[in-house]
Amino acid sequence: MATVLSLQIADSIDIKAFRADYKAELIYSDSDELFYKVGTEEYLYVFKYGVACFLNHDEARVNAFVKHIAPYCKHPVDFKLTEEFIIETNAPENKFGYSKVAIMNPTVEAFRLIMLNVSQSVALDYYSEQSILLLAETNLHMDFLEKRGKLDISGSRLRRFIGKTINLKNRISENLYIFDSTDETWENEELYKIDVELKKTFDLQSRYRNIQEELEIIKENLSLLIDLMHQRKSSALEVVVIILILVEVVNLLIEKII
Repeated sequence: MATVLSLQIADSIDIKAFRADYKAELIYSDSDELFYKVGTEEYLYVFKYGVACFLNHDEARVNAFVKHIAPYCKHPVDFKLTEEFIIETNAPENKFGYSKVAIMNPTVEAFRLIMLNVSQSVALDYYSEQSILLLAETNLHMDFLEKRGKLDISGSRLRRFIGKTINLKNRISENLYIFDSTDETWENEELYKIDVELKKTFDLQSRYRNIQEELEIIKENLSLLIDLMHQRKSSALEVVVIILILVEVVNLLIEKII
């Protein structure tokens, strides 16, 4: 029996700097993630998108590691976004449940694959929270427009809002591999089946699509606000031009009268 615990500890982690500092057996690495063996049947997985995943770590060791990695974290978050998953090893067959998986062959690759999917699930929760907050703020502006018939947001603030939305959308696309499988799964049929079943267990693809749809709604609403802002500026400019023309006409009339 093994226990996986995944935590969203920050908005992002400096993987390169952390790798240079942390001394443990590095089994797999790339620019986005680091997978370590830190003891007998004990593993650690660190992701660029701010998630740390532990296999067979007690609470004290988890807390100690979070303190150790803190200098490499950007915008740390509290630990409310966590996911715990039980792995039953040496099972007669592979079985998948809501919070537990039974696997026949408890290989390092299988552990890594399970930890990856649990971590992706936690990251989806984190991104979902952010998209919900953005959508709620957008709805406030749209409600104000509906009730008052005018905008309640400045151009610079609206542009920052758009930038935040696009940035979140890009980060989700860059960091999550919901529709892809690791190279190892293509070379091993058993790992591939485990990966497919885990994605179903955590409902990763559906949750990913929901976030993308929410962000698309936000983007459409913001585009509408931009159009209205441009129309407002255009109307204001037209009024200024009309006033200037009227002033010029009045001046001509006065000159003729004098």
